This record gives sequence, structure tokens and C-alpha cells, in this order.
Amino acid sequence: MLHQKKIVVVMPAYNASKTLEMTYNEIPKDIVDEVILVDDGSRDDTARQAEKLGIHTIIHIENRGYGSNQKTCYKEALSKGVDIVVMVHPDYQYSPRLVTAMASMITSGHYDIVLGSRILGGTALKGGMPLYKYIANRFLTFIENLALGAKLSEYHTGLRAFTRELLESLPLEENSDDFVFDNEILAQAVYFGFRIGEVSCPTRYFEDASSINFRRSVKYGFEVLGVTMKYVLSKARIIRFPIFNNDGKKLKVNGRIEASVYEK
Repeated sequence: MLHQKKIVVVMPAYNASKTLEMTYNEIPKDIVDEVILVDDGSRDDTARQAEKLGIHTIIHIENRGYGSNQKTCYKEALSKGVDIVVMVHPDYQYSPRLVTAMASMITSGHYDIVLGSRILGGTALKGGMPLYKYIANRFLTFIENLALGAKLSEYHTGLRAFTRELLESLPLEENSDDFVFDNEILAQAVYFGFRIGEVSCPTRYFEDASSINFRRSVKYGFEVLGVTMKYVLSKARIIRFPIFNNDGKKLKVNGRIEASVYEK
């Protein structure tokens, strides 16, 4: 069944030269048709390494933010006629070997999104997740589950698989260009009735793995609470925010991607 679907792995990258090859080597090439990397203005040689590995590489001339990076990733994947998109961070924090399992859950027809959860299995702290991040993760997830009426183990993982239909349907252009994009897309999925599954994922925190600092984490936490409030207000029809409006801007997949350079 998997071989009947076009599967593309996208990698939103920023200063990932030290971990890119390790991550790429563990991607299951037997089921993945193509790997796309978007380099968001890295200050190292991430793009050059990606090209040496044969990865289709797009470069943002300037850093545009994690959310903007993902938008470019999904636009490029959709333009290639993909059926399933799996986002894998190139920092080797999540296991690329789970791509097969996550894509299989999508092709089962039961789910539109599959998340690689660091919380399921109870190994997040053993994998090196800082205690403050673990506590914040659990607190925010509790609030979101309560407000959204969902039962996810976490909303903040960077390992995700999506159907083409979901990426084309959600108003993703209305989302933030920053880290809270991850949270917005899940809130949108719940709002519009898409089905979310989870699989346990070991995680690795180490020196070269990317991680936002405490200050950015606090900012992200407040932004997550803001997204949750927008969801509640939109659901109650008090205020309809653009990210929860079906008429909002969808990803445009035709033509050249703006402000990006294709490296041959």
C-alpha cells in the first residue's frame, strides 16, 4: 500500500550541518520518493552538505522563521504531486526510522495527521528533555486538550506526517512564520475535523540538536495559549480568526516559490 503512494520527506533546516547526514542516512529510502530540504538562511554549510547528499535543496536568502520554512517545504512537496508529507527535523533529535510507521498510519485511512510523540512511552526526560520544557509541555498540553476537546499526549513535537488533502485544505498562509506555526496547524486540524494519530518517538537532546532557549520557550508558551483562546472564541462564534476561517489563504503551489533560490 505504501509503495502506491508518493511519499516526500521535508526537512526545515537551520544550521544543521553537523547532524544532517546522520538524519538523512536513517530515512527509509525504500518507501520515500524524495527528500526536500529548505535552508532558512543558515550561517553554516547546511545547504552545501544537503546537495552533496543528493537532497533537493531550497535556500531562503535570509532567515524567515520556522513557520515560513515549513510553508516553503509544503508548497514544494505539493507541487511534486505528493500523497503523504513527513516532516523530519535534520537535527537528529527525532528518529527518522519512524517515517515508515507514520506513513503506514496515514495510508490506513484512519488518520490525516500522525505525530511522533516524545511523551508516549515515558522516555522524554531520559532522552535529555530539560525538566522545565517537560513541565511546560505537560501543562500546555493539558490546557489545549481541555479547550480543544482532544486527547493528544503532546502538541509540540517536530515529527509529523500529513495527507495532501489536509495541507491543501487548511488556511496555512494565515499562520505564524515563527515556532507557534506547529501549534496552529494542530488547532486548525481539530477545528476542521481532521483526524490525528500518535506514535511513540524516542528523542535525543544533545549539544548539536536544535532547541529554542528559555526566553523563546516562554514566548512560545504564551503564543500557544493565544492560539487556544482564538480556537475557543472561533468555536463559540464570538470572533472568527483568519486561521480558523475556511476562506483564509491556502498555500499556493503554482509557480516559483517567492524569495527562495533553487540550488541545482
